[in-house]
Amino acid sequence: MSVVTRFAPSPTGSLHLGSARTALFNWLFARHHKGTFLLRIEDTDRKRSTEASIKAIFEGLQWLDLDWDQDVVFQCSRAALHAAAAHRLVEEGKAYYCYATLEELENMRAEAKAKGLPPKYNGFWRDRSPQLAPSGVPPVIRLKVPQQGETLINDLVQGSVTVSNTQLDDMVLLRSDGTPTYMLSVVVDDHEADVTHVIRGGDHLTNTFRQLQLYEALGWKAPQFAHIPLIHGSDGAKLSKRHGAVSVNSYRDLGYLQEAICNCLLRLGWGHGDDEIITREQAIAWFDIDHVGQAPARFEFARLDHLNAHYMRTLSDASLLERLIPFLTKPISVPLSDTHRTRLLKGLSGLKRRAKTLVELAENALPYLINAPIPYSLEALNVLCVSENNALIKAVLPLLTTVEWTHAALETCLRTFASDRSIGFGKVAQPLRWALTGCRVSPSIFEVLDTLGRTESVARLKDACQTGEHHG
Repeated sequence: MSVVTRFAPSPTGSLHLGSARTALFNWLFARHHKGTFLLRIEDTDRKRSTEASIKAIFEGLQWLDLDWDQDVVFQCSRAALHAAAAHRLVEEGKAYYCYATLEELENMRAEAKAKGLPPKYNGFWRDRSPQLAPSGVPPVIRLKVPQQGETLINDLVQGSVTVSNTQLDDMVLLRSDGTPTYMLSVVVDDHEADVTHVIRGGDHLTNTFRQLQLYEALGWKAPQFAHIPLIHGSDGAKLSKRHGAVSVNSYRDLGYLQEAICNCLLRLGWGHGDDEIITREQAIAWFDIDHVGQAPARFEFARLDHLNAHYMRTLSDASLLERLIPFLTKPISVPLSDTHRTRLLKGLSGLKRRAKTLVELAENALPYLINAPIPYSLEALNVLCVSENNALIKAVLPLLTTVEWTHAALETCLRTFASDRSIGFGKVAQPLRWALTGCRVSPSIFEVLDTLGRTESVARLKDACQTGEHHG
């Protein structure tokens, strides 16, 4: 049997973390078994479906490198096929026309609730002739579900789960305007696509009981179902906006790498021993449903930050620079010059050790993106205008005009300078750091000097001396 999975989001919003994990699990399962991964847009809710949401879903999947096989299927384009299945069931006596009005349905539910029963449709039109139908009431089509016994799901994650058929009413297949319901459309489309495994969130488990009854009525073999645990926040509550960004595209904009997001999502409910860092190749080789747990998984920013920092460090500097460029153009608002690219490429190895996201990395890289004179904050000016600091920078300048411009030579030169004056090296490094970067924190001062180069470094130090004297 060739494995076929599908990801079927409703285009009523962006691609959220929970949906992205569902897509990832389906993609990995298909790739692991050398099968097919399909994408279907379930846009039967025309009022809430938007083109912007469809675009966001595509962008999110493409950013995560979750490629799909075959053309995307838009469910609304298949409404005639869905309706045909419902009408076939009516012809076979497995479904019927229901003429109950909204008021009558509300009364049925209220009566059931008053008796302590599930509020559901009571099957009034189940065995009545359409000839008794009131005039002017367009009917819906309802499925005749079993009224006795149980419906069983042999779920690949949740195990055997049953529901008494008395808890389920005759569900609507076609609305009164002739449009198919979600339940009908999903079953028809999964059958037509030969889907073998439906991997989705645990919140769909109750839908599966109804869909299995529909498969049975249509005489079709049902796929295997795997309902994966929901994602909770660090506080144990269901993941929501109050826990932070929930859209995949938001995490992209916050400076997280797709490798880190996928690794993080993979570990939410699935594991492979104690392995925490799992490459895409390993995930494809190792992934199977057997190791998906039943308990809700907790999403924690600290774990994502750790993973993102790891992947940033393991990328080559050239690859990381390409990922970083969109974040660099925001603070400086100009295209990167060749000089800036050269500086960044040289300085990235030090910068990336101190950042958890591309946004942080871009902020830390800002001193490499400007040329003297650099803008100094009030905090920087308060350091530079101290006479001792100004004098120290002036004393260092002549040394920097002659020293060999390498990291090692610069370190030897400046440490000797501090030792000869019997002062701690920090007393030298910190004023130089403020003068060269305008920041309190940066990579080592030798790395900053080496990255900026002699000409730019000397120009910045001279300007810092003049600025300190002016504000002193």
